[in-house]
Amino acid sequence: MRDVGIVAFAESQLTYGTTNTPVEMIVPTVNEVLKNAGIERTEVDFWCHGSCDYMTGQPFSFVAAVDALGAWPPIIESHVEMDGAWALYEAWVKIQMGEANVALVFGNGKSSAGDMNRALTLQQDPYTVAPLWPGLTAMEGIGACAALQAGTVTERQMAEAASRARRDGAKNGNVLVSGSESADELLSRAVTSAPFRDHDLPAMADGVSAIIIAAGHAAKRIAKRPAWIRAIDHRIDHQNLGWRDLARSTSAAIAASEVGVHNDKVDIAELHTTFSHHEQLLINALQLRTDATRITPSGGALVGNALMAAGLSRFGHAARAIFDGTADRAVAHAQQGACLQQNIVAVLEGN
Repeated sequence: MRDVGIVAFAESQLTYGTTNTPVEMIVPTVNEVLKNAGIERTEVDFWCHGSCDYMTGQPFSFVAAVDALGAWPPIIESHVEMDGAWALYEAWVKIQMGEANVALVFGNGKSSAGDMNRALTLQQDPYTVAPLWPGLTAMEGIGACAALQAGTVTERQMAEAASRARRDGAKNGNVLVSGSESADELLSRAVTSAPFRDHDLPAMADGVSAIIIAAGHAAKRIAKRPAWIRAIDHRIDHQNLGWRDLARSTSAAIAASEVGVHNDKVDIAELHTTFSHHEQLLINALQLRTDATRITPSGGALVGNALMAAGLSRFGHAARAIFDGTADRAVAHAQQGACLQQNIVAVLEGN
């Protein structure tokens, strides 16, 4: 296996709504990540993009994003109809195959383009679920109820996750929601969509995230301290909610085991938790020790959820902690689909 590391990260300022087109959103962030890496476009061997046509309401909308990469020189590029973290996974495979040494991956989403709660229903089974238009919040509510009833998650743990995300978000700066409310204060608020209170839901955002990964000597040339991807694994649970145990995340647990999360200490874990109950489910699945590991110090998707970019940002923030020496070993996680259906888990190290 080739050594591959994250060498640069950039993300746009999150907003509730922008009038910019996807191309206008992407260009500044791509330019910024190239600047952070100190390389030219000609040094990038492979480009990969993560986005969702359902968000823009037209097929093959991702093709227009190529305009943001420049018409010259000719490039080798690809696209995944997923969060940008899956674009990173594809680029990592491309480098492992020896077909590239440096890759730029990015994800973008414009949540303000429509009703995302409704649009994301289209990712479900087209025959038995999508025609019912349950909505993402309702499906996640089913998952949260299952976890609460099974005792794998408590309402207090959900409130504590939201409270910490808001406090950490205040330090991050690039979030939509922040505050100092305690878990007790949040629990005193009314339930708005059982079992959720408003703070249990993600702050939907428009935004872009971009990362550059490189192999071996190229990574060492570009970054003083690359965040080496020591292991990465992607697992998926069944699409049908009734065919899996929503009180736990089996796919995340398998991915964590495969990459060896438990083999050594974990300084920080950036978890892609779009609803508050996800955090404890993932802590359980990854067997993280909360007394020894900082959980999502960036604040995470609860306080700024740029669809199709938030998962990639978890990799970026985990890598940033490696870059600045805050962490020596970090876990990055991204998820896609209703109720943690798909999970990517990676171990990043600075040594």
